[in-house]
Amino acid sequence: MFKPLSLLSLCIAISACDQSAMEETATGAPDVQNAQEAAAQTESAPSLDAILAALPEKAQARIPYRHPKETIEFFGIAPGMTVVDTMPGDIWYTGIMADYLGRDSQIIGADRPVAVWEYFGPDYSTPDVMAERKVWPKTWPEKQAEKHAGKDIAFNAITFGNVPQEMAGSVDVVMMIREFHNLLGADKTGALAATVLGEIDMMLKPGGVFAVVQHRASETASDSWANGENGYLKQSNVIALVEAAGFTLEASSEVNANPKDQPTEKDFVWRLPPSLDLPDGSAELIDAMKAIGESDRMTLKFRKNA
Repeated sequence: MFKPLSLLSLCIAISACDQSAMEETATGAPDVQNAQEAAAQTESAPSLDAILAALPEKAQARIPYRHPKETIEFFGIAPGMTVVDTMPGDIWYTGIMADYLGRDSQIIGADRPVAVWEYFGPDYSTPDVMAERKVWPKTWPEKQAEKHAGKDIAFNAITFGNVPQEMAGSVDVVMMIREFHNLLGADKTGALAATVLGEIDMMLKPGGVFAVVQHRASETASDSWANGENGYLKQSNVIALVEAAGFTLEASSEVNANPKDQPTEKDFVWRLPPSLDLPDGSAELIDAMKAIGESDRMTLKFRKNA
């Protein structure tokens, strides 16, 4: 069962305690112990700076390109929330949030729709991989709970295309980081993306946030190239698609922009770090890609309409 959020109830509890303190009489003091304990838990939670400073060296190398602190803060992710992390990694972003969100929070891992795995083809989506995906919604939370034992945070998992109705209105933020291109690559009609966006809308609380970071193509690129297959999408097309699903674009940020990334229509995003998937693996070309760094990215904050 998916746990209800506690952030709202915490705010109500603190407000109620403030009010009862004003009305306090000589017959007795209000019971504020629970609110004080919850506030103390939030205050004692490690800061994002401390969490990021403790990351392994390999992850530290990605921070200048992925700007996790600025990205998390831009999307308004805070302790006590329930957050969906699409295609969660050990660090990006579940590993960071597991330390940051604290007591009574929840991370829900979201797998790609089955149609996306099938789109990758038989060389990638082997029978073993597909069998693993079927049980992933059960095995992923178990592994995360074991890995983060003692952190008092809940883990669950879903697969897009099969999100249970019981999740309706239960989520604060849905993160889709460098994954939107797969939805459009797998189905260029946009129907698959529309289905996923509908599930995201269903899961989010009124006013909840849909957080998108996506490899960005130039607005002058052809739609036939910037269709997801090469990893890049036009920012205008992403905004139009999400707004058509009923969301409102609240803000955009250039925090994950990289002007050094200027792909031609012969390029794909995986030529860059950390993949460095290059047909010519010469040291010179690898060095050139490393000099560019990770991709230029849009960072978009959408709100679910009330």
